[in-house]
Amino acid sequence: MEKAMITKQGRKKLCKAHAGDIPLPKIVKMAFGDGGVNSDGIEIKPTGNETALYNELIQKEIDSHGYTNDDETACRYSATLDVGECTGKYISEIGLVDEDGDLIAIRTFLAMGKTEDIPLTFDMDEIF
Repeated sequence: MEKAMITKQGRKKLCKAHAGDIPLPKIVKMAFGDGGVNSDGIEIKPTGNETALYNELIQKEIDSHGYTNDDETACRYSATLDVGECTGKYISEIGLVDEDGDLIAIRTFLAMGKTEDIPLTFDMDEIF
């Protein structure tokens, strides 16, 4: 089951940037939500047509990024839910957001509970 994908808006921006019609906006935030599973707790498969997470809770600035292979065709973005953020929520989806505010990629996964006193760092890979 495919659980992550670049959105239609993300693919559109890549196409236009490669053609030289627009500059490609930088990925600047990671969105966190609790809508990535259905009522039975099963992951929802993204369609690529999403313009937002299914149920966004918060957006955080990207803490860091790095390339995950020697070919530099995959970039890993990291962001952290800090102590006190999303306490008691069950995170089940994340997304990459560019500087225009558009959702560029979305990933769903089994719900993870967030306690008040423990920060959680999430990584998301954008693979080309």
